[in-house]
Amino acid sequence: MYLKSIEIHGFKSFANRIKFDFHNGITAIVGPNGSGKSNVADAVRWVLGEQRIKQLRGASMQDVIFSGTELRKPLGYAYVAITLDNSDHSLAIDYDEVTVSRRLYRSGESEYMINGNACRLKDVNELFYDTGIGKEGYSIIGQGQIDQILSSKPEDRRNLFDEAAGIVKFKLRKEAAVKKLEDEKVNLTRLNDILSELEKQIKPLEKQSDVAKEYLKDREQLKTLDVNMFLLDNEKLKSQLEDTEKKYKIANDDLTETSAKYDQAKEEYDRVALVLEDLDKEIEEARTRMTDTSVMKEKLEGQIGILNEQIKAASGSDQHFQTRKEAISAEIAEKNREKDKVLEEKKKIDEELAGLLKNREAVSIKLNEVMQTIHSVNDSIEEYKSSIIETLNARATIKSRQSSLKTMKEQINIRKAELTSRLVRAQSDETKQEETIRQLREQFEKVNEVIRELNGRQTEIETQLTDIKTVLTEKDNDLRNTQNLFHQEKSRLEALANLTERYEGYGGSVKKVMERKDEEKGIIGVVADIVKTQAKYETAIEIALGGNIQNIVTDDEETAKKMIGYLKSTKAGRATFLPLTSIRDPQEFKTPEVLKEKGVIGMADELVDTDPKYRDVAKAMLGRIVVVDQVDNAVKIARKFHYGIRMVTLEGELLVPGGAISGGAFKNNSNLLGRRREMAELEAHVKQYEKDIAQFQKEIEETKTHRNELRVTLESTKTELQNRFIEQNTARLNVVKEEERKKEAEGNFTDLKTENDEIENKIREIATQEQEAEESLTGSIRTEQTCTEKIAELQEQLTGLQEKEQEESAKVSEAELSGSRIQQKQEFEQQNLDRIDAEIASRQADLDEVLSSMKTNADELARKQKDIESIRQTIDSSVNVQSDTKKALEDKLKQKEELSAKQKAFFTDREELSERKSALDKDVTRLGAQKEKFEGLIEGQINYMWDEYEITLSDAAALKDPEMTNVSAMKHQISVLKDAIRKLGDVNVNAIEDYKNLMERYTFMKTQHDDLVTAEKQLHEIIAELDTSMRNQFTEQFDRINTEFDKVFKEMFGGGKGSLELVEDEDVLEAGIRIIAQPPGKKLQNMMQLSGGEKALTAIALLFAIQNLKPSPFCLLDEIEAALDENNVVRFAKYLHKLKYTQFIVITHRRGTMDSADRLYGITMQEKGVSALVSVNLIDKELTN
Repeated sequence: MYLKSIEIHGFKSFANRIKFDFHNGITAIVGPNGSGKSNVADAVRWVLGEQRIKQLRGASMQDVIFSGTELRKPLGYAYVAITLDNSDHSLAIDYDEVTVSRRLYRSGESEYMINGNACRLKDVNELFYDTGIGKEGYSIIGQGQIDQILSSKPEDRRNLFDEAAGIVKFKLRKEAAVKKLEDEKVNLTRLNDILSELEKQIKPLEKQSDVAKEYLKDREQLKTLDVNMFLLDNEKLKSQLEDTEKKYKIANDDLTETSAKYDQAKEEYDRVALVLEDLDKEIEEARTRMTDTSVMKEKLEGQIGILNEQIKAASGSDQHFQTRKEAISAEIAEKNREKDKVLEEKKKIDEELAGLLKNREAVSIKLNEVMQTIHSVNDSIEEYKSSIIETLNARATIKSRQSSLKTMKEQINIRKAELTSRLVRAQSDETKQEETIRQLREQFEKVNEVIRELNGRQTEIETQLTDIKTVLTEKDNDLRNTQNLFHQEKSRLEALANLTERYEGYGGSVKKVMERKDEEKGIIGVVADIVKTQAKYETAIEIALGGNIQNIVTDDEETAKKMIGYLKSTKAGRATFLPLTSIRDPQEFKTPEVLKEKGVIGMADELVDTDPKYRDVAKAMLGRIVVVDQVDNAVKIARKFHYGIRMVTLEGELLVPGGAISGGAFKNNSNLLGRRREMAELEAHVKQYEKDIAQFQKEIEETKTHRNELRVTLESTKTELQNRFIEQNTARLNVVKEEERKKEAEGNFTDLKTENDEIENKIREIATQEQEAEESLTGSIRTEQTCTEKIAELQEQLTGLQEKEQEESAKVSEAELSGSRIQQKQEFEQQNLDRIDAEIASRQADLDEVLSSMKTNADELARKQKDIESIRQTIDSSVNVQSDTKKALEDKLKQKEELSAKQKAFFTDREELSERKSALDKDVTRLGAQKEKFEGLIEGQINYMWDEYEITLSDAAALKDPEMTNVSAMKHQISVLKDAIRKLGDVNVNAIEDYKNLMERYTFMKTQHDDLVTAEKQLHEIIAELDTSMRNQFTEQFDRINTEFDKVFKEMFGGGKGSLELVEDEDVLEAGIRIIAQPPGKKLQNMMQLSGGEKALTAIALLFAIQNLKPSPFCLLDEIEAALDENNVVRFAKYLHKLKYTQFIVITHRRGTMDSADRLYGITMQEKGVSALVSVNLIDKELTN
C-alpha cells in the first residue's frame, strides 16, 4: 500500500485545485520560506481527522479555508482528498484503491467521505487503526514534533509508542468496555431502586392477598348456606304456587282451549296467507330461473367458440415454433464448422509465434552479454574516478594542513610578541587588579542577596500551591460524593415516578381505569392522588383509608357507570368509584366529645389537605375516624365509649366498632399515600444537589485559575532565579579569574621564559611538518595523472561497446516487433473464437427457449380442450334444470288456486270463538294475579342469588346439600359468617391477582438484576484480559523498539548508545518513557544537555527504528532535518533509502535531502498569497542523460 495522490482545493494558501501524484520511493517537496510547503503536511493531517486547530497552526477551524488576497476573493470551502493504493488489501475495505476526503464550509458544516460515500470521523479512524497512519500516528512528523518527542514529559510520549506497539485498538476496546461497564452500573443502580420499591410493596400486598383469600373462603361458605336457605324457601313457595296453578289451570284450560281454537283459526288463516305469499315468490323465482338458464346457455356456447379459436391459433403457433427450431439448429451447425476453421488457423499462428519467441530470446542473451561488459567497464571507470576523488580529498587535506601549519606559525609569533609585552605590563597592572577584585566581590554579594529573596518567594508560592492541591483534593472528593448522591437520588426519583405513573401497588382493575384517564376527562384519579398529609400522619391515614385508598374519584355518576361497563366488557375485575355529584353532605361525627380525650390528635379528615371540591370525599371516608397518638390511649377511649368508635393510631393500629383491634409490624409498606410527597422531596434534593455540583465546579475552577496564576508566577520566579544564578556564577567566575590573573602576574617571569622555550621548539616542529606535506602533495599529483589516463582508455573501449549494444538492441526490437504482429494475429483469432462460442451459446439459448415455448403451447391446448368439455357438460345440466323448473311452476300455480278457496271459509268460525274467549278471560285474570304474587316472590329470591352470587336456579340446585335442613341453625351460621366478614374490614379482592402480577414482575426484575451482575463480571474479565494482552504485546514490542533504536542510533551517530526506559513504579500501560542518548565520545547525559542537532538526530533515529519494525505505508516528514549539519543530512538521506517498505514524502530545503530524492515537487508563490506547483522527475532525468 502507498499514497498515490493528494488533491487540495481551497485549503490555506492552495486557492487553485492542485494534485500531487506520488510513486514508491522518496519524493521531496521544496520551496522558499512562506511558499506553503508545510500546508501540504497540514492538509494530510486535516483530512485524517485532526480537530486540534493548534496542530494546524490556526486560531479557529475556519482559518484552514483560503481567506483571499488583494486580487482574489475568499473561497467558501476547503477540500482535501488522499488516494491510497490498496491492491494488497492492507486496509480492511474491499477496494483496490481508497480515497478519503474531507470538506469544510464556512457555515461550519463538515463532511468526510470514503470512496465518495459519506461516513463518520470514527469510520476514518477505524480504517487506519494499527497502520501508523493517522493524526496520532507516526506517518506525519511536522515542524516542532521532533523536539516534542524529546522535550515532552515521559508520559506524553505514550501515543507514539502505543501506535508502534499496535495496542491502540486494544485501548479503544478497553475504553468502550469501561464505558459499557459504567452504563451497566447505572442500570444496576436503577434496578436496585426498582427492586427496593417492589420489595416495599410485596409484604403489604401479600397481607392483603391473605385477607382476600380468607374473605373469599368465608364468602364461599356464606354462599353455600345462602343457596341452601334459598332452595328451602323456594320449595315452600313452589308448593303454594302449585295449588294456585291447579285452580288457575282448570279455568285456564277452557280459555286456552278456546283461545287455541281461535288462534288456530287465525293462525290457519295467516298461514294460508303466508303460504300464498310464499307461493307467489316461488312462482316468480321459478320464472326468473328459467330466464337465467337460457341466458347462461347462450353465454357458455359463446365461450366454447372463443376456446375453439384459441385452440386454432395455438396450433398455428406450434407449427411456427417447429420451423424456428429447425432454423436455429442449422445455424448452430454452421457456427461449429466456422469454429473448426478458426481453430486450425490459430494453431498455425501459435507455431509461428513459438519460433519467433525462441529467436528473440537468443538475441536478448547477446544483448545482455554486451550490457554486462558495459556495466563492468563503467564500474572500472567509477573505481578510477573514486581514486581520483580520494586523491583530491587527500590533496585538499594536505593543503588544509599546510594552511593550518602556516596559521599556527603566525599565531606562535604573535604569542611570542605578547609574552614580551606582558612582562612589561605585569608590574603596572597589580594595583588595578586589586581594585577590580574588590568591586567584583561587592557585585557578587548583591546578587547573593537577591537570590535569597527569590528563594523565599519561591518557597512561599510552593507552600500555597501545596495548600491549593489539598483544597482541590477535598473539593474534588466533595464534588464526587455530591455527584454520587445526585445520581442515586435521581435514579430513585425516576423509579418512583415510573411506579406512580403505572399505578404500581394498585389493583388490576384500578390500573385499567387509570389507563383511560387521558381519554375519559371525567376521571379525576384515585383517592391517594387527591389527599395529602404530613409524613407523621401518613401511616395512620393510609390505615384509616384501607382499601378505600384505591377508590377512583370521578366527576359524576355517568363517568362511573361508563367505567363499570368498561370493566365488565374487558373482564378486568371490579372497582369502587366515588362520583363527586353523589357524595355530598356526608354524615357528621356523632360523638364529638371524644376529641377532648387524652391522646386524641383529631379527626382523620382534618389531618389531610385536599382541594375544597374534594373535601366531601375526604370527609365521607375519614370524617368518622379518630386519630390517636398511641394504642394505650385508644384502648381506654374505646372502653369509655363502649367500643362504638373507629380509631387509628399514628403507628397504624386500627380499632373498629365492636372491639376488634388490627395491628402489628408491616414491613415494606407500599406507602401509596406518601409516594407523591416522597417524589417532591426527591425532586428538591436533586435540584439542591445540582446547585451544589455547580457551586463545587465553580469553586474548583476558581481555585484552578488561582493555582495556574501561582504556577505562572512560580515559573517566572524560577526563570528570574535561574538568571540570577547565572549572574552569581558569572560574578564568582570573574572574581576567581581576576585573582588567578593576579597570581599569574606575580610569577610571570619564570612562566614566560618557560613558555618562550616551548614556542621555539614548536616553530622547529612546524618546519619539519611543512616539508613532509610538500612531498605528499607531489605524490598525489602523480596518482591523479595515472588514473586520468586509465579512464581515457576505458572511455574509448566503452564507446565501441555502446555501438555494439545499439546493434544488438535493434535486433531485439525487430524480433519484438515481429512477435507483436504475430501476437496481434493470435489475439484476433482468439477473439473470433470467443465470438463464435458466444454466438453458439446465444443460438442454443434461443433453441432452449423455443422448446420451452412448444411445451407450454401443448399444455395450453390440452387445458383448453378440457375447458370446452367442462362447458358442454354444464350446458347439458342447465337444459335438465330448465325442464324441472317448468314442471314445478305448473304445480305451484295449481296449489295457489286451492288455497285461495280455503281462505274464504275461515271468517265465520272466527266470530263464534271470539265471544266464548271473552267470557273465560275474566276468571283467568283473577287466578293469574294470585299466581303472579308467588312467582314474584320466587323471582325475587332468584334475583337475590344472581345479584349476590351471580348463580341461576339450576346452579343453586347443583350446590344443594341434603343434610342442610335445620333452618334456625343455618340462620345462626349465616350471622356468624357475616360478622367474620365484617371484622375483616375493607377487602381488596384484586390483591390476589395484583400480588401474583407483582411477584412475576419482581421475579423478572430480579432475573434482569442477576443478568446485569453477570454482565458486569464479564466486562471486568474482558478488561482484565485486554490489559494482559496489551501488557504482553507492549512489553514485547517495546523491547524490540529499544533494541532497534540502539542499532539505528549507532548507525546515525557513528557510534555511541541509545536506549529507552519505562518510568518505574507505574503500570506498564500508563508508564512514561524516558529516552537516553550517549553520542560517541561523550558521557551519558540528560537529553536537555544535547545540542539541537543531536536532539534532532536522536528523534530521527527513534522514528527510523519504529519504521524498521512497523513500517507505515507512507511517511510525511516536514523539515525534520533542518537542525542537522551537512554530514548528518547525508546520513539521514542515505538511511531513507534503507527503509524500502515505506514511501517517504519529505518537505525540505536541504540540498543533501534533495539530491537523494527520486522526484521533486516545487512550491512557489508567483501570485502573492497563492501557492502553485512545479514538479521534476529525477529518475526520468537520469535515464535521459
